[in-house]
Parts: sequence; C-alpha cells; structure tokens
Amino acid sequence: MTHTDRGTIMIADSDFGDADIERAIIEEAGFALDVRQCKSEEEVIRYGRGAGGILTQYAHIGAAAMDQLPDVRVIARYGTGVDIVDIDAATRHGIQVTNAPNDWCAEEVADHAIALWLCAARKINEYDTATRAGEWQWQTGEPIWRLRGRVFGLLGFGAIAELIAERARPFGVELRSHDPFVAEERVRAAGVRPVSFDTLVEESDYLVIQAPLTRDTYHLFDRATLARMKPSAVLVNTARGPIVEDAALADALAHRTIAAAALDDLEEEPAKQRDWRPDNRLLQLPNAIVTPHAAYYSEQSLRTVRAVAAEEAVRVLTGRRPQSPVNTVG
Repeated sequence: MTHTDRGTIMIADSDFGDADIERAIIEEAGFALDVRQCKSEEEVIRYGRGAGGILTQYAHIGAAAMDQLPDVRVIARYGTGVDIVDIDAATRHGIQVTNAPNDWCAEEVADHAIALWLCAARKINEYDTATRAGEWQWQTGEPIWRLRGRVFGLLGFGAIAELIAERARPFGVELRSHDPFVAEERVRAAGVRPVSFDTLVEESDYLVIQAPLTRDTYHLFDRATLARMKPSAVLVNTARGPIVEDAALADALAHRTIAAAALDDLEEEPAKQRDWRPDNRLLQLPNAIVTPHAAYYSEQSLRTVRAVAAEEAVRVLTGRRPQSPVNTVG
C-alpha cells in the first residue's frame, strides 16, 4: 500500500517547526499528509478540500468549514481544549472530534502555574528588570508579603488544579477552591476547602485560574470581578486567555486595583493571528508577567500531544474507536 491509497490528512496549523512525528504515523498508516498554516476558517476551507481528517492547533473550524468540507470525518485537536471547534456542528455532520486527555501536560501546567505565582508574588521579573538597568535595591519589589498563612485560591479543581494544590501546599498557604462540577467531598479529601465563587474572589491573596473556557467563564474576570479582589491580590491564569478580559485587567493593574497578574495566554491568542504585534497594554505593565501559551510545553509533552492527535485521526479513518472522543457520532 502506498502512502496515498487511503486519502489525505491535513495539519491545518501548528507551531512545532516540523511534521516529522505526525508524518511517520500518518504515512505508515497509508495516508498522505498535507501540512498548512491556516490563520482563518476560510483558509481551512481552501486547503482542506478532499481531506478526510484535520489536525488543528489554533485554527478555528466551525460550521462553515464543515458545510464545505464533506469528506472530513475526524478533527483531531492538538491539546485538551476544543473551543476552536464547533462541536455541535461536527456532531450534526457526523464528524468525530478528538482531543488529548489532560495528563499529557498536567505536570508541566502545574509546574508553570507555581512558577508564575512565585515570580509574581516575589517580584522576580521586576527585580530582574531593575537590576539589569543598574538599580540594586531590595526596595524595588516592595511590598512583598510572606507566602505562609495567605489564601491560595483555585478556580477549578480538575486534575491539573489538584496538582497545583499539591505543589502549593508546602509553602504553608491556605488552599481553597471553587468548582461547581466537582463534589465538595473530593475537594476536601485533597486538603482543600471548597468555597463559593464570591468567597474565592474576595478572600484569595493568590488566585489561580485553571478552568475551561465556556460561555459561563468567558470574561468571568471582568472589571466588576477584578474590583472585588484584594488590592494585594495576585491573579494567575494558566487556563484560556479569554476567561480574563484583557482591557479590564490592564486597568486594574495600572490603577493597582490588584497587585499583579501572571498569564500564560492573552485574550487575543497571538498564535491565531498572521501579523500579530505586541501592542496589548498588558505587555507594557511592570506588574504583569506574560508567557506565550507555553505552560503545556516540555520536550516530552510535545512529542506526546503530536502523536496523540495523529494516532486519533488514523484510528477514526481506519474504522476504529478514538481513545479520547469529545463528541458522540453515529
């Protein structure tokens, strides 16, 4: 069997630098691989004609694409979140959507969340910037508060949040969490106090967002929510960028409504744009730390997620059940 006998699988976009891992899996299974860098749904439609499967990292695939790509039978997402895919439309079209289960990068995201928290709480970036500019003073970072005894809040208590709590506990913080979808008994069993969303926002000294992006969580941290936080609070977001309203957060940081923020993503997700420029106000603020949606990254996790996406597409297109289905199709 040649590598074109079974049809084509398209990589809609990725920033991995090559497609060697995917190519080995896909061509070994008898498919051709078409690698693209789509920055819009229109480009997905243009290049995706005839493809039986699509792998996507950032490219949006909605109902319009599915209407015009009748050969597509599977959309495999690089990663866990699937907000870039219209799941309802996929189900109507009989298209299987897959993702990578949380554990492919759970350790990395938990480590990154703790690193962001400590950098913001201990003013590491502000000290480093000042020192490089010739300022050698401990006062550069004041005020800094002792971590022990302060309230460490988690929005969400899934697998990754539980790992974050495990890492934060030795610092002597009081662990609290709000997650309406997790039984309070499970939260308590992990040594964490379940609280209401209002209590989490108003009483946390450090608040880590580790929740999915949904209609309910979109812009959950807007001006009103940020105004209810402590002026000394540090906000960390290792979940999806749009959970936090960037403009509202920039104002809150500039006016010291809250003390600091550390984000692994911006609301506009620069990787989804062809000509992104660093003009987001958050990038100019000394009390904001921003990493480029890198919390999931390690050499090990990258290899895993790429292999998972390719293998899932091959499974579906060869009549087997996916290991991590997002929707149910006939």
